[in-house]
Amino acid sequence: MIQVGVNGYGTIGKRVADAVAAQPDMQLTGVAKTRPNYEAEAAVRKGYPLYAAIPERADRFHEAGIDLAGEVEDMVMTADVVVDTTPSGIGADNRGLYERYDTPAIFQGGEDADVADVSFNARSNYGNAAAADVETARVVSCNTTGLSRLLAPLREEYGVEKVRVTLVRRGGDPGQTSRGPINDILPDPVEIPSHHGPDVNTIFPDVDIDTLGVKVPATLMHLHSVNVTLEADPSAAEVRELLSDESRLFLVPEETGIDGTGKLKEFAMDTGRPRGDLWENCIWENSVSMEGRDLYLFQSIHQESDVIPENIDAVRALLDWEDRETSMATTDETLGVGLESLFDGQRQRVVPKSNSDD
Repeated sequence: MIQVGVNGYGTIGKRVADAVAAQPDMQLTGVAKTRPNYEAEAAVRKGYPLYAAIPERADRFHEAGIDLAGEVEDMVMTADVVVDTTPSGIGADNRGLYERYDTPAIFQGGEDADVADVSFNARSNYGNAAAADVETARVVSCNTTGLSRLLAPLREEYGVEKVRVTLVRRGGDPGQTSRGPINDILPDPVEIPSHHGPDVNTIFPDVDIDTLGVKVPATLMHLHSVNVTLEADPSAAEVRELLSDESRLFLVPEETGIDGTGKLKEFAMDTGRPRGDLWENCIWENSVSMEGRDLYLFQSIHQESDVIPENIDAVRALLDWEDRETSMATTDETLGVGLESLFDGQRQRVVPKSNSDD
């Protein structure tokens, strides 16, 4: 069993911890928190060993009646690998701690690419993290994860000449009360490209990609408007078939009546997804269009959860535990990834109403 520690137990950390606990070949060594809030109490209720991420604050946990298993260094010493899910910039500060105990570490996309030996996306470059001299990996951001998943099969099947993406980004996660905008639409950044294109190049260095970012007053998901100039000229039907074969790409059928991110999230909750999570890229099937060699489509990315399967695969890749196909299949099966299967042979049976008054 791989002993996995999770440093940080917020939006991403708590999901990674649950995913680790669900794996047949992993055991959760523990999770580390900086303060005794409701998430720390939830971790203890689940039976997760809880460690103080900042040793000087250990007394705060005791005063709040929350038992600790120790300090973060204790967790790092006993773990085979640590998944760092701390806020942006903190992971880079923590790298020295992991190096001190020779513990391989996985960082998140909020860190600069040079925080780790490789940037990682399971579908696109699993083997890079499995190399013998690699001790650290960075799971790229939610948006870069979504774009990399989409581009990987397109590159392999048709070749990619040019990528242009406009990212309509949520202002904050549902629990981020300090985020915004509240009543505005912001070019973010106003310069071109946004950071997403260069981040995709950490996965695919040779891809010619331009990205623009817009931030809107929403919390549910990101929306990508994608244009890819292919080296071949397949039909739209052929592209849809290619994408539908990818477990982490979900082509949203027209007959579902799901016409926006709100209904996508409601659909996830109705199907029993934990926290209403959508681990897959959600691509509107009818948006997949071809004009000559230009592919157009819309996809939505759930920023709280799409990187969770990637973190699990990164654990196996970093330790050279399984090959890509085996790891992804195990991760998908244990988490329940793959919404497309709900519509196989019964595409007319799940039809949410399109009128909010119904």
